[in-house]
Amino acid sequence: MYYDAHNHLQDDRLKPHLAEILRAVASQPIAKMVINGACESDWPDVLALAQSWPQVIPSFGYHPWYVAERSPQWQANLLSFLDRVPSAVGEIGFDKWIRGHDVAAQTDAFLWQWRLAAERNLPASVHCLQAWGLLLDTLRREPRPAVGFMLHSFGGPVEMVPKLAKLGAYFSLPGYFAHERKTRQRETFRRVPMDRLLIETDAPDQPLPENRIRFPLLEKLNHPGNIIAVYEFAAELLDMPLEELAAQVEQNFMRLFGALCDSR
Repeated sequence: MYYDAHNHLQDDRLKPHLAEILRAVASQPIAKMVINGACESDWPDVLALAQSWPQVIPSFGYHPWYVAERSPQWQANLLSFLDRVPSAVGEIGFDKWIRGHDVAAQTDAFLWQWRLAAERNLPASVHCLQAWGLLLDTLRREPRPAVGFMLHSFGGPVEMVPKLAKLGAYFSLPGYFAHERKTRQRETFRRVPMDRLLIETDAPDQPLPENRIRFPLLEKLNHPGNIIAVYEFAAELLDMPLEELAAQVEQNFMRLFGALCDSR
């Protein structure tokens, strides 16, 4: 069985194709997908998918790109979604790459959500771009979820891998890193401890190279059914049998998200 540790199935770009996508996912040996909300406006869609499809583990959070859109009730709204169905926290994080970023606002949103995840011992999906020092310093001084947390599409420096793993991090590999120009990221994932490896599509973003895509969509959107192709890329990268890799990733996924699977 295969596990997609991070995607955005609720994304508006996928809605015209949603029925087709869900049929394809149901036809594949895909056990679970973690669907990550990014802001208040898409949390209802994440919840609806979780209530309709047993493969879905919902995750609710404010992505750093959208923190300026928070309503005065955003914290109460987030709590209400987390209380409706067993769920993770995310996608949350820091991003200094995006134009016009507001580190103070990102920090305010991240800390409240991170502390909530730690208090409730919920897995968190963390986004980070060009802010690795800030993230590491924050994680070191803050309480952390005992169950652990995931660094989605980890692109940080290789020397940070052992430091973050010591804090409870899992590292999620996207198919996008199969593109030839992503040499540094591929070399980093060869250094990730096998018991800390997860795999994701990040659909509808971060598609595989065209020759690896099993489920094409218009406008070069990434299809969640491509998770098996991402596993195949990972098996090649790590020079190990696909079945052995899948068994290891299943153990890792269940260690982080298993309590949410058991309660569905």
